[in-house]
Amino acid sequence: MRALVLVKATVDSEKGTFSKQWMDGMMQAMGKFNDALREAGVLVMAEGLKPTAQARRVVFDGPGRTVIDGPFTETRELVVGFWIWEVKDMDEAVAWVKRCPNPMPGPSEIEIRPFNEMSDLP
Repeated sequence: MRALVLVKATVDSEKGTFSKQWMDGMMQAMGKFNDALREAGVLVMAEGLKPTAQARRVVFDGPGRTVIDGPFTETRELVVGFWIWEVKDMDEAVAWVKRCPNPMPGPSEIEIRPFNEMSDLP
């Protein structure tokens, strides 16, 4: 099963104002976690995203297109990073997320979304 694992943004991640000390420790801890994912054959891809102040949204309405410049305010719904994993099932994905270092200095959230596979489609 392939899964998209989403690291949700926080007010702090949108500000991009983490201390150098925290960032250094987080990068080291996350690097070790990613190494474990890679060694287990789980990691397909991992990336961090810039704050939404540097983002755009394109809104579709029939043939019309409207571009909206960031930043976006609904922080709880935003994504600051992601992985693509190849796992046996959702239980394995959850077990890996539980091993993940907290990606933020305070409370944070990670969402796991399975990809549609050809066998899922009618």
